[in-house]
Amino acid sequence: MTHDGTADRPVRWGVLATGKIARKFAADLALVPDAELVAVGSRSAGSAESFAAEHGAPGCRAHASYEALVADPDVDVVYVASPHALHLEHARLAFEAGKHVLCEKPLAVTAADAEAIVALARRHDRFLMEAMWTACHPVVRAVAAGLREGRFGTPRQWHAELGFVVDTDALAPDDRLLDPALGAGAMLDMGIYPLTTAHLLFGEAEVLTAAAAVSASGIDLDIAVAGRYPGGVVATMSASMTSWSSRTGTIATDRGRIDLADFHHPTRATFTPLAEGGDEGTELGVAVPIEGTEALIGVGYGNEAAEVGRCLRAGLRESPLVPHAQTLTLMRQMEDLLAQVGVTYP
Repeated sequence: MTHDGTADRPVRWGVLATGKIARKFAADLALVPDAELVAVGSRSAGSAESFAAEHGAPGCRAHASYEALVADPDVDVVYVASPHALHLEHARLAFEAGKHVLCEKPLAVTAADAEAIVALARRHDRFLMEAMWTACHPVVRAVAAGLREGRFGTPRQWHAELGFVVDTDALAPDDRLLDPALGAGAMLDMGIYPLTTAHLLFGEAEVLTAAAAVSASGIDLDIAVAGRYPGGVVATMSASMTSWSSRTGTIATDRGRIDLADFHHPTRATFTPLAEGGDEGTELGVAVPIEGTEALIGVGYGNEAAEVGRCLRAGLRESPLVPHAQTLTLMRQMEDLLAQVGVTYP
């Protein structure tokens, strides 16, 4: 049995907050072997009860407060699914109750708050992982491994874009997508993905610069980032709350091109060789699928949940796939880029 007592039984999960992302996560969690959703917490008893009935394991408890959820003795790990600006408060609740934490991305709104969450995890000797499903995605991991091994040639350029139209007329001003106090803006919601994927594929950025369209309320509606990464890789990345992007990522190498559809959780990845010098039997100009390192669980949230379970059974306090240092590096990058375009958070 491991230090956390999870070797001979399922990892028992509690979900804090019952919004859209929590529902997606819970649907995938049901597909993860040796994992159970045993408790749900919401500020509304009705919301907790309906969520537990729809997504929970038999006997899943519905708590009408977050404090009651983290106090539940049967919960091993809490999935924090509240808005960015509340992550520090809610992670603190969980750690002080002795629970491990998987916290939705971004870990916080500011680098200082993210550092405080990491410090709390270490002080309480609890596991913490940012819920960056991209880092746990089997196809992204396969692409990263292939690049390290030189199978696709030397990467030279990365382009990625992620955006959708937010119907601002249909939302209240205090909606988390619009309210600066809740960390609204394209960078924290969407820009984190191209930046994180670049970090996973190429290493820590050497230079990053940004340009943006900023709303009257002070949030970035559209943001574009240019960067340089180790080995001379140059990157263009964008995030948008006002337009429908292609959601694609492309890596250009000296041998060909890697294309990722829905790059942050790839539904398809291919390598098209355009120059000689690679694997025998590959035909120039013909796209070859890149297969994942392991099976995809659900749409990908299941893989991050499985990684948490693996780490807990090994007695780890952070995941090698989403280490604390990586999370903090990305938070500092985003904070710096936002400062460049005049966006700051309370």
